[in-house]
Amino acid sequence: MMDSAEQVAPRPVGIVIDLADVDAGMLPEVGGKAANLGVLLAAGFPIPDGFCVRTAAYRQAAAAAGLGPAVEALQASADRPGAETGQTASNPGEPDLAGFAEQIRTRLEATPIPEDIAEAILAAYTRLGEDTPVAVRSSSTAEDLPEASFAGQLTSYLNVIGPDALLAAVRGCWVSLWTERAVAYRADHGIAQDSVGIAVVVQKMVDAAVSGVLFTANPLTGRRQETVVDAAPGLGEALVSGAVNPDQFRVDAATGEILERRFGDKRIEIRATPGGATRRLQLQDGLQQACLTDEQVQDLYRLGALAEEHFGEPQDLEWAIEPDGEVRVVQSRPITTLYPLPEPYDRDDGARAYLCVSLLQGLTRPMTPMGMASFDMIASSNRAAWTSYGEAVYRFAQVGMRIYLDVTPLVRSKGGRSGILRLMKAADARSVDVLRHLAADPRFSLIRESRSASLKTTFRAFPQLRLLPQVLRAMANPAAAMARAKGSRNEFERMLVLQEPASSARRLDFVERVLGKDVTSVLVRELPPPAAGYIWLGLARLALGRLAQTGDLQTVLRGLPHNVTTQMDLDLWRTASVIREDAQSVRTLTEEDPQLLARRYREGALPAVCQNELRAFLATYGHRSVAEIDLGIPRWSEDPAHIINVLANYLKLTDPELAPDRLFKRAAETAEAKAAELAARARGRSRLRGRIVAHSLRRARATAGMRESPKFRLIATLAALRQQLQLVGKELADAGRITAPDDIFFLDFTEARVGLRGADLRGPIAERRRNYQREMRRRHIPRLLLSDGTDVEAAMAAQTRAVSPADGQLSPGTLVGAPASAGTVTGKARVILDPVSARLEPGEILVAPSTDPGWTPLFMTAGALVMEMGGPISHGAVVAREYGIPAVVGVPDATTRIRTGDTLSVDGAAGTIVVEA
Repeated sequence: MMDSAEQVAPRPVGIVIDLADVDAGMLPEVGGKAANLGVLLAAGFPIPDGFCVRTAAYRQAAAAAGLGPAVEALQASADRPGAETGQTASNPGEPDLAGFAEQIRTRLEATPIPEDIAEAILAAYTRLGEDTPVAVRSSSTAEDLPEASFAGQLTSYLNVIGPDALLAAVRGCWVSLWTERAVAYRADHGIAQDSVGIAVVVQKMVDAAVSGVLFTANPLTGRRQETVVDAAPGLGEALVSGAVNPDQFRVDAATGEILERRFGDKRIEIRATPGGATRRLQLQDGLQQACLTDEQVQDLYRLGALAEEHFGEPQDLEWAIEPDGEVRVVQSRPITTLYPLPEPYDRDDGARAYLCVSLLQGLTRPMTPMGMASFDMIASSNRAAWTSYGEAVYRFAQVGMRIYLDVTPLVRSKGGRSGILRLMKAADARSVDVLRHLAADPRFSLIRESRSASLKTTFRAFPQLRLLPQVLRAMANPAAAMARAKGSRNEFERMLVLQEPASSARRLDFVERVLGKDVTSVLVRELPPPAAGYIWLGLARLALGRLAQTGDLQTVLRGLPHNVTTQMDLDLWRTASVIREDAQSVRTLTEEDPQLLARRYREGALPAVCQNELRAFLATYGHRSVAEIDLGIPRWSEDPAHIINVLANYLKLTDPELAPDRLFKRAAETAEAKAAELAARARGRSRLRGRIVAHSLRRARATAGMRESPKFRLIATLAALRQQLQLVGKELADAGRITAPDDIFFLDFTEARVGLRGADLRGPIAERRRNYQREMRRRHIPRLLLSDGTDVEAAMAAQTRAVSPADGQLSPGTLVGAPASAGTVTGKARVILDPVSARLEPGEILVAPSTDPGWTPLFMTAGALVMEMGGPISHGAVVAREYGIPAVVGVPDATTRIRTGDTLSVDGAAGTIVVEA
């Protein structure tokens, strides 16, 4: 026992707590970092001794500093559009998000730490030993969570010695809660600024000989069952700050085998100094040897495996090895960037491959649960036919709230592999290389099958081949085929009528019947004319041979007639032209917020000309929207803010020669002239060849424009069914089983019926909305995902490390994609991730992850198009050709490698983009 002179005064309850007393349920009190360390310490992991300054201490200090009003103002600023960029000031001189954060930091730094808190911290420090070197780390309540790691956002201090230095470090951690990057990170992740607290972890300093990080799943490729260890000499600060290229080891987590050793330069080492703080040393032999032995790598791998098993999910560990060889774990948190697994992974169950259908539809955002249920119901209507030798050729999976197609049987069949490669060459050029890379994997080698079996797989895998007789009829008589398609539209309109009055149960029956049975049979009748058009184009290409130059046939497809999406955009331009003649409407559209104007439209309170013209446009096209393939997404008729914003942009176009209707007319004239030129070239070889080319191109132009018609009808169907589901949602909301009518789109059909029987569904819906918002923030979506979590495209990039053009002749700063629409343009880039309320000035080059018809009004004033997704027949490429604007698609990471304001030179025929310095 201590004598009375040695006894330390008891600390105030709620200020500090030993890490050994922390458990997983104390997150609000100690933050994410401390909670995880407490769990590991209780499990016997080698954690340095220490204590935690609870969040209550910060809240007391914040109250003493009078932070309440400033935090409230910051939250209000964060709620305004643009918060994640810090550009939220609405009036000149008004503090923006960064300005409010600076006010908070200044107040906190200027206010002394309350005396009782300082005494409690120093008493706990004394128990570690007098003037013991410690590491002081922030532990926010919003940190190290499964959905947000906050890695690198908050401050840590190493080798802190003495009471004054410790108190200064604790204050520094509190202040770091309000740095611009931390505030912006919370805004981007939808975390309320006034909801977070911060604790501080104080631990005995590890005088590390080697330190680093360990991932129990490969964070770059997504592959589970692969541990990655990064290591560097000295303290981990060198690695975390990027001052050193570490050694890296990849370990097979199932066997413990070291798969790869890659040595970094390691020319910098950061060491603790006796007097506190750290110093940077230059190393001479950093390249010569590994800083970890194989045995140490194995020890770390085993620690990581235990941590993952303990937490039940892949972990990111920070570790340090003392000079005597003892390993210490200083942090463990979930790896938040991993894409979800397609299904529970069983290494012995064989690898499977999943292609992202959502991306192929130009949809990077997640789908609502009802949207996914509707997609599955449409697919199920044909699933019985899509089988081959007992295995479904088409099997869908919902991964990360997106639709994926299991392409394993296709890749392993000779006919299926050939067919999907041809399809992707036209639809999504980037997928071709990825699928070829997959085909070289022994796990996806071809199975032995007869030629007839291969053909059968191909036929079943691509059901559009069954339309071949109808397509041939359309080739022979395009006018009759188009008349048949028009006739199917009358049936389509009758199909969407439900006899009223109807109960909610009957409405659900109606929606399920239309999706599961009726819609497919109607839509397939729209397919033969455009399919015939593209076959005619192929025949022209075959007849021309080398007479056709790069981009010639793309030019022929400009200004196609009968394209409903092109017609929609031209009708919107005509709407703008009428509005332009009314000064009051012009002032309203160009000076007021689109969301406010949308509300005024719904109230019938816009200027008369604007109100009437917008109503007329939406009467025909109001069923459309961005991400319209998802039945859960509001239609333009519900929220016309996007269309209002586009109209405002159109009104800025003052040069009549750049008017979209004139551009479209010139594009059609150019296409007709090119078709005549190609026919003349062919006639130079033989009169018969000239006739074949002329006839083929004429037929192609007559019918290929109908490519958009099937989807147009499908989207109209989804919009009508959405209205039925909203009525069901209203009944559920009125009964208190869901919060709002639109909550029904976060259920599936079975759950909606359960709600009608009396179940309270508010809890599951709230959780799904949180998941949906988390997935909305995800920027990278794997286009091809393996069952072990591997992102195949990322794995390819990791293998090559640097991708260079095959011919080696391209200049620096050149990005390469697939040529989609011929022409060259130089202009300023405008990177747009979501077209709603986006600004695109006339002539700017639109850079987007992908596009669907909801984006196309922006095309009307774009100088060119650059997309990360797509191929020559993808939606964006087709519409760009029709407007005659250059387009390059399938450009990897275009939205991150290009910045708004960059000067780009786009060559749509060569498929290149030069980013000028």
